Amino acid sequence: MKTSFTRSLLAIAGIALACSAHGEEKFTYMTNWYAQAEHGGFYQAVATGIYKKYGLDVTIKMGGPQVNVMQLMAAGQADCIMGSSDLQMVIARSSGVPVTTVAAVFQKDPQVLISHDDVNSFEEMKGKTILIAPSAQRGYWLWLKQKYGFEDSQLRPYTFNIQPFVADKNAVQQGYLTSETFAIQKAGVKAKAHLFADKGWTSYATTVSCMDETIKTRNKAVGAFVKATMEGWKSYLADPAPGNALIKKDNPSMSDEQLAYSVAKLKEMGIVTGGDAPRLGIGMMNEQRIATNFKFLVDNKLVDPAKVTPAAAYDFAFIKDAKVMP
Repeated sequence: MKTSFTRSLLAIAGIALACSAHGEEKFTYMTNWYAQAEHGGFYQAVATGIYKKYGLDVTIKMGGPQVNVMQLMAAGQADCIMGSSDLQMVIARSSGVPVTTVAAVFQKDPQVLISHDDVNSFEEMKGKTILIAPSAQRGYWLWLKQKYGFEDSQLRPYTFNIQPFVADKNAVQQGYLTSETFAIQKAGVKAKAHLFADKGWTSYATTVSCMDETIKTRNKAVGAFVKATMEGWKSYLADPAPGNALIKKDNPSMSDEQLAYSVAKLKEMGIVTGGDAPRLGIGMMNEQRIATNFKFLVDNKLVDPAKVTPAAAYDFAFIKDAKVMP
């Protein structure tokens, strides 16, 4: 009887463990590029069990230059995606995609123009060749033209290859403060990065953006994902080693040196911890700032205000509830 009773207890314990192991709700988040430090907080939350603490079994899928993350989310292959900017998500909604942004990790958009060392300001780029990807021409390029008098005749296509910039002393190229600047430095070229955010560009970046249906039907899971993600970012900036190990697993070409450089830049420039984050928490979005961004989109005819409003394109409830202080 004792043996039978013991076996029964073990069986019950086994069932309990199995239920616990499989009790987390599956949730898929798709990034906008190959795994890198700019995605560190998401990977950190997986690596350190933060998502599991909030009842989620999170899978991170990588994006890339030929990956349309919006289409994949609409097709059910991701629950939420990383928008390169909140403006990008508003444009998508105006085009008929029912997507809502619920958080913005990067308080400063890391977008920069990279010049050779003899150029000290945006003003000095007038007349130079500027390498810009086509997608940017319907975004910050319009702002640069208005603010600094740049002309479309200066444009050449950027193909995510630094060699044209390296070879041409008269060239300027787009980039991320945390990425291309490192590659150019490693190539032995003296260059300067000019950060848009320091000159009045108010776009958020690295968003958590979800389909309306997901927010409606999986409200608790979205809330748990947002809070756990912000805890992941806090943890990553304190000790990035766990997240970096997963980043390198997904993207073996990512070096320790590049990761360290990127993390240092994220910290130095307050990309995650600047803006409203010190007062209201990581990932916070400011309604007045969003109104400014929306006005830019309307003024430049990038969205139709009859088809989209800030109230429809953003949901502040999740990030206001999260309150993860840096």
